[in-house]
Order: sequence, then C-alpha cells, then structure tokens
Amino acid sequence: MHVVVPEGVDDPTRPSGGNVYDRRACAALAELGWVVREHAVVGGWPAPDAAAHDGLATTLRAVPDGGLVLVDGLVASAAPDELAGAAGRLRLVVLVHLPLGVEGDERACAAERAALSCAAAVVATSGWTRAWLVESYGLAPERVHVARPGVDTAEVAVGTPAGGQLLCVAAVTPVKGHDLLVAALVGIADLPWGCTCVGSLDLDPGFVDRVRGLAGAGGVADRVRFTGPLTGAELDRAYAGADLLVLGSRSESFGMVATEALARGLPVVAPSVGGLPEALGRGGDGTVPGLLVAPADPEALGAAVRGWLTGVPLRGRLRAAARDRRTSLPTWADTAQALSIALTAARLG
Repeated sequence: MHVVVPEGVDDPTRPSGGNVYDRRACAALAELGWVVREHAVVGGWPAPDAAAHDGLATTLRAVPDGGLVLVDGLVASAAPDELAGAAGRLRLVVLVHLPLGVEGDERACAAERAALSCAAAVVATSGWTRAWLVESYGLAPERVHVARPGVDTAEVAVGTPAGGQLLCVAAVTPVKGHDLLVAALVGIADLPWGCTCVGSLDLDPGFVDRVRGLAGAGGVADRVRFTGPLTGAELDRAYAGADLLVLGSRSESFGMVATEALARGLPVVAPSVGGLPEALGRGGDGTVPGLLVAPADPEALGAAVRGWLTGVPLRGRLRAAARDRRTSLPTWADTAQALSIALTAARLG
C-alpha cells in the first residue's frame, strides 16, 4: 500500500492531529501486516502551488497500475485533477481528517467534492464527519468508512483540590477559538484559576496578537500562558499538571486532544461542535466525562468552567466519569483494523 502525506508530517513544530494520525496509523497498519510505502509531497497543502501539483502527479504516476493508494485529505481535497487522472488505473482511498467544505468556502467545497468522487473509498475520522460527507457531497454511504483516532494509555493526572489548573491543547488559530476561550475566562476572573495554552503560535500571528490583546484588556494576561507546541515528555507533563481540558473550538472533526485528556482521567469542557461529543462519549454508567456547551458562546463556556471551579460534587462526578471512560477509548490498533477493512474493500471493489 502506498500512502501520500503532506510534507512536514514529522515536523515537531507542527504536531497537528492529522499528522499524528497519519504517523500512528501507518505504524499500526504495518503491525497488521500491510507493507506501507510512504510518499511525502512538498507544497503548502491545502493551498499548493503549481510545483506541488506537479509533484503529486509525478508521485501518483510512479505507483504501478492497480496500486492501492491512501491519500491524506489535506492533499487530495486540493488536487481533484491529479486524482481524476490517476483514478482509472489506481485504487484511491482518501483519508479525510476535517472536510475543507465545513468552513463554507465554495471553491474548496467544489474541489473537495470532485476529489472524493474519484476515490474508490473514503475514510472519515469520526461518525460526524462521515455523516457530513454523505449529506453534503452526496457520497454513496457504502463508500464512506469510519476509522476513529486511537489514543495511548497514560497515567491518571492527580489534579488539585480546587481544580483550577486549566489546559488548552490546540494551535492558536480562529478555528480553535482561543478568542472565545479567553473571553470566557475573562468572565470568571473573580475565581482562582490559571490556563496553559499549548499549541503553535506561528500559523496566524495576527490572531495570536488579537488573543493576547483580549487577555490583556480583560486583566487575565498573567493567568493565561502560551507555551507554543509541546510534544513527548513536555506534553505529558502539561497534561499531568492539569485538572481540566478546556476548548473553544468553532469546529472539530473529532477532537483527538479530548481523548488524550480522557486517557489521563481529565474531564473536558468544550463546545458541542462536530465530532467532539463523539470523542467524549460516556462512562460506563452513561455519564458524559465533561461539559458540552453551545458553540461560539463565551458566556456558556465560562459558566461551565465556573460550575467546575465552584462545584466540588460536580468535579468529583466528572473526574470519576473521565477515569471510567479511559477503559473504552479506541486504541491505534482499533484505528488500523478499521482502516484495513476500508482499504481491503477498496482493493477488492
């Protein structure tokens, strides 16, 4: 099997959920017995230049006739012509992390729809994303599979009695809603808390400046810390020192950071957008291991965090639910098994 991924999939300064998924899924597929040949294509995907398109076309031409190719959606959705040119002789499978069309860009929507129509199969990373693709692009349901991200087991974070150590893990961009999060935190400045924001500060510097400005104007700049991206042991320490994961996301196809937090017994407060409710799931007794609030509503987000900070029984209930949820989270072996089923169907179809 050939796998086409965007250049930079291993860049430690860009630890996106999509990059982590690609790397871990390839390794898990190899453990299942698949022979995986990876091709990293250069270019600023999903907004590639002409050289990037040429590079992708060259990569696909080098795959022997009848070859099975898994293409990361960040590449595929911006290259419908290249996929159409290869679809007649290759078995193409597109892995969609987050549909570009979710943001309502008509041109991106048209390109993505055309690209996915060329695929023998499409793999979505959540049930929500699958439903969106089927409804919005008219894809045949039997061609669209789900392979949810896995998560590694981790030690349970002990937490603090007051529950005031908040953690947000997301690149500081408009889609991740740090402006909404800071506005929510300004509204509860009367309570004791501190928030560590882990994630890239380079993708939208203007937005980063705006978020910092909101924190300063709201009098909480000294309580909201931006670390930049963290990986490995540094990221583990950030989770270990936290009480609660907080997100302000405007959209999420799944929300891998939610399951990473739950793997450590950390509850989650976040907007009910996209696949986040699916990622949170429920504990064995049916309790949601966190609080989901209305999208793009800083007051609702702030009220939920206030409830956490002021409610000892609530904290206990949500911590218990999060620790219970740890036992039912998907593993990367589960991800690979679901991908294997989709790839086999495409190869035989």
